[in-house]
Amino acid sequence: MKLLNNGDPIRNPSFLTISTFVIVSCVFFYLGMNWSNGYQQLVFYTSRQTPTASGAATIAISPNFNKTFDVSSVIANNQTIDAAPPSQDSVPAPAPAPSAFLAPGSIKTFGIVDENGTMAEEFEVGDYDPEVVENWGNGSDPEVVDSIGGSFRFGIKKFKMCREAMREYIPCLDNEKAIRNLKSTKNGEKFERHCPKKDQGLNCLVPAPKGYRTPIPWPKSRDEVWFRNVPHTKLVEDKGGQNWISVDKNKFKFPGGGTQFIHGADQYLDQIAKMVPDIAFGRHTRVVLDVGCGVASFGAYLLSRNVITLSIAPKDVHENQIQFALERGVPAMVAAFATRRLLYPSQAFDLIHCSRCRINWTRDDGILLLEVNRMLRAGGYFAWAAQPVYKHEENLEEQWTEMVNLTTRLCWELVKKEGYIAIWKKPLNNSCYLNHKAGTGPPLCDPDDDPDDVWYVDLKACITRLPEDGYGANLPTWPGRLQNYPDRLQSIRMDAYISRKELFKAEYKYWKEIIDGYYRALKWKNFRLRNVLDMRAVFGGFAAALAERKVDCWVLNVVPVSGPNTLPVIYDRGLIGVMHDWCESFDTYPRTYDFIHAAGLFSIERKRCNMSSIMVEMDRMLRPGGRAYIRDSIIVMDELQEIAKAMGWRVTLRTTAEGPHASYRILTCEKRMLRG
Repeated sequence: MKLLNNGDPIRNPSFLTISTFVIVSCVFFYLGMNWSNGYQQLVFYTSRQTPTASGAATIAISPNFNKTFDVSSVIANNQTIDAAPPSQDSVPAPAPAPSAFLAPGSIKTFGIVDENGTMAEEFEVGDYDPEVVENWGNGSDPEVVDSIGGSFRFGIKKFKMCREAMREYIPCLDNEKAIRNLKSTKNGEKFERHCPKKDQGLNCLVPAPKGYRTPIPWPKSRDEVWFRNVPHTKLVEDKGGQNWISVDKNKFKFPGGGTQFIHGADQYLDQIAKMVPDIAFGRHTRVVLDVGCGVASFGAYLLSRNVITLSIAPKDVHENQIQFALERGVPAMVAAFATRRLLYPSQAFDLIHCSRCRINWTRDDGILLLEVNRMLRAGGYFAWAAQPVYKHEENLEEQWTEMVNLTTRLCWELVKKEGYIAIWKKPLNNSCYLNHKAGTGPPLCDPDDDPDDVWYVDLKACITRLPEDGYGANLPTWPGRLQNYPDRLQSIRMDAYISRKELFKAEYKYWKEIIDGYYRALKWKNFRLRNVLDMRAVFGGFAAALAERKVDCWVLNVVPVSGPNTLPVIYDRGLIGVMHDWCESFDTYPRTYDFIHAAGLFSIERKRCNMSSIMVEMDRMLRPGGRAYIRDSIIVMDELQEIAKAMGWRVTLRTTAEGPHASYRILTCEKRMLRG
């Protein structure tokens, strides 16, 4: 064959092109190998779960890992612009080299995701360290916290700390300006609610006293509390001789006595039980109201008899008595018999107790005792321990005579008078009232009067009618009444009627399953639950589920004014509760609760109330180290997270059991100890 180009292959264009390509490729390959050796190569992780003999997770590491190379030899001829060398402080420390093999059991799990990236039900929740106090600056201006796609999302700068003098501030009871402007205070008006105007509410974080410590847990707290948590000695000075309270080094001690039972509450309760055996504490008598409670030893000792007692007293000259009760872990609220109805429903209490409570029951034609009658269950008991019962001085005998006359017109039966205690029983129906002679007072209330309407309702000088169908009177004994369908379930003003029993049952089952999940996944068995607030209780299913689990805590069930009034059902179950409007402050001291529960509250109340105001009120009521669980719609969660962070809370947003696509989330929060 004849060669191309006169038989000279070197001059062939194809040969020259191929040769040039081979030479250039070799040069680039050589440079590439030398350049790459100047850098440690990457560590590659595989996302595929490849089973091994040991079952341990594996990683692949480059063979060049941990070698050093002279990079300058490669780039010596490059032209560079000299820059000022960084300071030694700004040079980050090298990352520690990963171990090529992971020892079995060396993986530490945090949160609720395991080493394989899957959800885990078991994980540890850290304890609150009372010694850790966080410095907290002041500020409340809005700030830009994020920007997504060019649109800004605004947050809130951290709330400032309130003045030290506000450490026991109750906004609606400490409104000095409103109290000064009252037209009259003769009937105790200054002890009632006088809330600040909407734009003058609490907008700072109430500080704890200096030296505040995590409260002593129940049941030890029944007998002693830390002095620094309630640093007041006035009650010791006034009541120390009556066995109420004493100071022992860095603690207050509570011997269990009272003005009328200086030998102890247990002996006093035994006396009442012997006087009227039908009272049957813990069976027939489950829910009690203690009026003018002192430090609440009466209620504290009833707890061991399966009786839950709501202890109330005004914020008066003994202003810290309710605060002591709450610090001890006893159910209590600030409340006063004055000019308005108390915030509890009709037929709420099986027994109402007054021991030297300093209330003139017969004033204004007995209007205050008529309020007791409204709240006392049909067939319930009123126990009065006071000087007119047993002293024979002329003025005291007159008071006793007036009391007997009034109770007779109320159709109460004086069951027993022994020593310094008198006990009356309320009738089961209206027959006695209807048989009154014409002109006998006080009259029956109008048939259209709602005895369960209590929010800012004035006292009425009339006898509350009992339901003709006997609703509220015929209850099973405790604990059977907890799960029994109360008759008054049918009288609640709500949309459903036929399905109410199903709703009642479903609510309990719902909360039982959720609380079981809290114990399983969130380690609730390690929590110190004692004082609990449910901000939207409905039928009290959350509290009932805790009671069925025999959790040693008490729950105050709040029924918001914005929804159906289910308080009668809650009390018929043997639980306690109160009516409230969350657009206003609550009648309790700061640092009352270990745990606050809010389910479906904010998505409803955001149409009426300022969400920041509700959250700041929650912070006021919550103890340092206490927790709040907010279970609500996704719509409100972003804003609630920002507010919680602005208050210094530790927050975690969690999905519900329905999964990540559900419309609800749970915001779990922990309050930190802050200092200004």
